[in-house]
Amino acid sequence: MHTADRVTLARLPSGVPVETTIHRYGDGDGPTCYVQAAQHGREINGTDVLRRLHERLTDSATVGPVASDLDGTLIVVPVADPLTFDRVAYTTPEPIDSAAPNMNRCWPGNSAGTIHERMAARLWAEASDADAIIDLHTGSPEMQTHTVYLRGDDASRQLAEAFGTDLLLAEAAGDEADTEWDERNFGGKLRVAATRAGIPSITPELGSNKQLDDEAIQAGLDGLFGVFRHLGLLADDPDPWDGVRARNHLGRVRAADSGLFVPDAAAELGADVDAGETFGTVYDPATYESLQTVTADRAGVVYSIAREATVTAGQTLVGIAERLDG
Repeated sequence: MHTADRVTLARLPSGVPVETTIHRYGDGDGPTCYVQAAQHGREINGTDVLRRLHERLTDSATVGPVASDLDGTLIVVPVADPLTFDRVAYTTPEPIDSAAPNMNRCWPGNSAGTIHERMAARLWAEASDADAIIDLHTGSPEMQTHTVYLRGDDASRQLAEAFGTDLLLAEAAGDEADTEWDERNFGGKLRVAATRAGIPSITPELGSNKQLDDEAIQAGLDGLFGVFRHLGLLADDPDPWDGVRARNHLGRVRAADSGLFVPDAAAELGADVDAGETFGTVYDPATYESLQTVTADRAGVVYSIAREATVTAGQTLVGIAERLDG
């Protein structure tokens, strides 16, 4: 069974509705899983994951599960934020929502609030009764595909393991988090709001934004089927997970000055590094002066490297995640 409903999330000052499509699959008798993509409009890999999922679930000639095999309900929103999607943007311009330009900072929303808060509240009405929530995102260029969950929540960790990316990043919250948590209002993320409401939730980061990455899209599709098996929406168990679990939002090697960043040839994603290892050099492009030798501030796993060479002071050049034992 499959249905697709066009729904209004909010209205613009002109009265024009902000609409999206909500798909439903399955018989409704078992668990419910809510999946959305493109909450940040430039992050499009998740949207194509859901297009391919739709083809798999609705085409009886396709090898593999179809919608009639789902023992439960799957709710899918391929474009969670049409406002940013149309602008290929991360946030909305100030005239549209000056108070909450980033939709992923205002969950569970407010039906009487700003445009983004109303949009979140409308989607929260679909998601809040789910047994699990998957919020598909993409990372920056040259970032390893990984899955983020709220540290300390075992159900979310198990969901992340079922999704199956090689790297899982546990995000600390509250008193255990660094100052960035409060400064960037991470408590308003869908994944955090859902986990705190007792709904296991994960954020897969699939490849890089603004372009379709087939390898990352396939990882996302495989991950969804792993979660469906974990939840009991589909028969069988997900494949055993045997990857790396690490801490998120800690090891960010930043540019000490603006210039051109030239990574070392040996710098690669997924590498284990020790504190003090070098990744490259920031140069003054006009004088050729070396401004910074970029070194690891801690031991861990490299999960992002800036390949867009023009950098500004304070920009993240390399992301390093500290391994977790448990």
